[in-house]
Amino acid sequence: MGSDSDWPVMKLAADALAEFGIHCDVKVISAHRTPGDLARYASGAHKRGMKVIIAGAGGAAHLPGVAAAMTPLPVIGVPISTKDLKGLDSLLSIVQMPSGIPVATVAIGGARNGGLLAVQILAVANPKLQEKFLKFKTDLAHQSRAKNRNLAR
Repeated sequence: MGSDSDWPVMKLAADALAEFGIHCDVKVISAHRTPGDLARYASGAHKRGMKVIIAGAGGAAHLPGVAAAMTPLPVIGVPISTKDLKGLDSLLSIVQMPSGIPVATVAIGGARNGGLLAVQILAVANPKLQEKFLKFKTDLAHQSRAKNRNLAR
C-alpha cells in the first residue's frame, strides 16, 4: 500500500487471503516517496516466490501501475477513497493503464474483492485451493438464498 493510512482498507485483502490459508507480505511502499524501494520490491517479487501483487493506493494512485511495469506477476489495484474526490481519482488512475501494463482493478475500497481475486488467480494452478474457493462460492449462494427466505416470512 502507498501509506499506512491505507491499512484499514487493505487489511480486508489480507483477511480474505487468510480465510484461504494464504500468507501475504504487507508493506508500505510509495511509488512517489520511495520509488527505489518499489523497484526492488516489484522487480524481485517473482524471484521471492510471490505469485500475485495486490497494490492499494489513493489519489494519483501510481503504485499498482508502476508495480505492474516492473514485474511479470499479475497486479490487482485497489483504489483507496480520498477526501476530495471520494476515490474516483484513484480508480481512474489505476484503471487507465497504458497498453502492455495490465492492472486488474476492483472497486473503490474493494480490497476484499482484491484478495478474493488473488485467491482465484492462485487457484488456477492449485486444485485444493480451487476446491476451497468453489466451497466459498457455494456458501455465498446458500447465504443469499437464506436472506431471500428471511424476506418471505
